[in-house]
Amino acid sequence: MENILALARKTAEAAEVFEVAAEETSVQFETNRLKHIQSKQSTSIALRIIKEGRLGYATTTDPDDIKSLIDSAVETARFGMPAKFQLPPTTAYPQIDILDPAVEATPLENMEKLGQELIEIITAHTPEILCEAEVSKDTISVKLLNSSGGQAEYKKSVFSVGIYGSLIRGTDMLFVGEGQSSCSPITRPKDIARVVIQQLELAKNPASVPTTQLPVIFTPRGAASALIPSLVTAFNGKTVLQGASPIGNKLGKKVFDAKISLWDDPTIAFRPHSRPCDDEGVASRRTPLIEDGTVANFLYDLQTAALANTKSTGSASRGGGLPSPAPSALVFAPGKTSMDDMVKDIKEGLVIEQLMGAEQGNILGGDFSGNVLLGYKVESGKIVGRVKNTMVSGNVYQILKEVTAVGSRAEWVGGSLYIPPLYCPRLSVASKD
Repeated sequence: MENILALARKTAEAAEVFEVAAEETSVQFETNRLKHIQSKQSTSIALRIIKEGRLGYATTTDPDDIKSLIDSAVETARFGMPAKFQLPPTTAYPQIDILDPAVEATPLENMEKLGQELIEIITAHTPEILCEAEVSKDTISVKLLNSSGGQAEYKKSVFSVGIYGSLIRGTDMLFVGEGQSSCSPITRPKDIARVVIQQLELAKNPASVPTTQLPVIFTPRGAASALIPSLVTAFNGKTVLQGASPIGNKLGKKVFDAKISLWDDPTIAFRPHSRPCDDEGVASRRTPLIEDGTVANFLYDLQTAALANTKSTGSASRGGGLPSPAPSALVFAPGKTSMDDMVKDIKEGLVIEQLMGAEQGNILGGDFSGNVLLGYKVESGKIVGRVKNTMVSGNVYQILKEVTAVGSRAEWVGGSLYIPPLYCPRLSVASKD
């Protein structure tokens, strides 16, 4: 990396080298049986330069092909956007526990046993269910050097377990599932199986809902599938700069219910997306986004922050291209109401566990609509069964502007979202039953 940086400096005013090396092992199951075990290693090097005031960028998976990497970066700089920022100098980073040697040391036999035990627990409850499962472990090393003296290096581990089951009875298809991820090994398959079994129990009896507006409880998974894509887009500093965010001009204003508080925090220990610094070498920190219903901040990388005349929030992320703002670990503040009390409060309504197709709506405007892949009917304060052939539609901002209650128990969904159930007074429901 030092050699690449030195050679790049000969042709550019500023340069940055970013390297990611990963080792991944996954054990996959299909139709309740072991399908295959796969291990792979990968290394990627990204070079970003500023030449004649413009950004150039190139990547390679061949550490020996330095000349082509630099030539490609120089060539793209001819057409690159103007660089409005300066690369950060060396700085102190927070110490965050994101590496557990026990992940790398976990034997394949243990991973296979974990997946098989998970399937056996679920099939013991519902013998005809067909399960797909995956147990994986990753060790990721990140290094960054830039021409301003900035440098960062860290290593983290990720262990993930997920299972998804399909139960087909005639024309009825039921889909259930759950997953967990951590920077430490996951050793309790019963915790994951318990969630899936609860889904199967609640879905045992058929139920129907009328086509009307009904009170709705989004479980943590339901909220993740329906509400989060629009919020992630709205709080992205790039979207704000483009004038496309509905809340871009609402900084410091109350847009959401006072019961809603949200922040991005990449400093939480043993979370898969936590890190001491972002992908540009800016120190990680907790960034409030919504404080008691008020828009508090947006997420910025160096370029978008400079264009917005503000400072980077340490939110730069690289998804195979130039850095752009993205959240690391979104955290919703839990409320004071239990899930049971929410259900008891509803005379007739719906619990949404999973929506399908919600992200195909007008994400920028906050509109969504989707099929209820997994949801339950509530009657007189009790969950009475699973609904089918049901769609819901609404607007994220309208929903979060008037929230009846926020759940007291939050859960991690997908390793990067910590969210409680959300109880909304009304949502448009359409049913074919």
